Amino acid sequence: MKQLFIGLLLFTAACSSENLEPINPNDKNNVTLEFENRVAAQTLVLNDTKYTNSSGEDFTITTLNYFISNVALKKTDGTVVKMPDHYFLVRQADKNTLMPVLKDVPAADYTEMTFTIGVDSVKSISAVDQRIGVLDVASYGSDNMYWSWNSGYIFFKMEGISTVAPTNAGGLQKYQYHVGGFGGRTAATANNLRAVTLSLPSVASVRKSKSPTIHLIADISKVFSGVSPVKIASAAVVMSPAAAGPIANNYAKVFSVDHIH
Repeated sequence: MKQLFIGLLLFTAACSSENLEPINPNDKNNVTLEFENRVAAQTLVLNDTKYTNSSGEDFTITTLNYFISNVALKKTDGTVVKMPDHYFLVRQADKNTLMPVLKDVPAADYTEMTFTIGVDSVKSISAVDQRIGVLDVASYGSDNMYWSWNSGYIFFKMEGISTVAPTNAGGLQKYQYHVGGFGGRTAATANNLRAVTLSLPSVASVRKSKSPTIHLIADISKVFSGVSPVKIASAAVVMSPAAAGPIANNYAKVFSVDHIH
């Protein structure tokens, strides 16, 4: 019986291998990045759901936005395919942003991905007419993701309510984390760009007729604990790039790859 089971496994693997298209270096297809935001094991729900962070502080999340850029995929042979002109803004409030697409990825088998949280310095200081799509600063409406006073993008925005936050002028106990800072243009300033490298749990195969989806989990609870504790009671409002380093270090640890579709 054991031998029969092993034989069936080998037969299934062989069939799967035979059914996969050979790699044609001239072929391209899309790769979808599916972002699923969670708080620990819970699905992230905006506004009313209460969570507890690693310091025992209660909080809700009313806004969660972050930029993803400079995506790169590593092949099984170790070579890297870079996608430098892809910039994505993931917004929990807009389900259409949760599955951005990498276009025209060369056919290959991929085992690792890298991306940056934020918008790189070159694009941040480029001419306005070169910043289109999600980089168009006029496209955010009231959910602003750009500092005109600081000439840069807000890489990560998280807001909500917590009973340990001080009461603001509007009578709300609100916390606000707005993280930006690309290192400065004419002088060195705080740099809160963070690179994330993730091994894929299985090979992501791109072929002319095969377009995989990489399902990523973002555990937002780690914004408070990824590297070091961040306490709402100690700093309920963080908007200065110089003060946001601990948050940036933590949000670099929130991502993992769950599976490949």
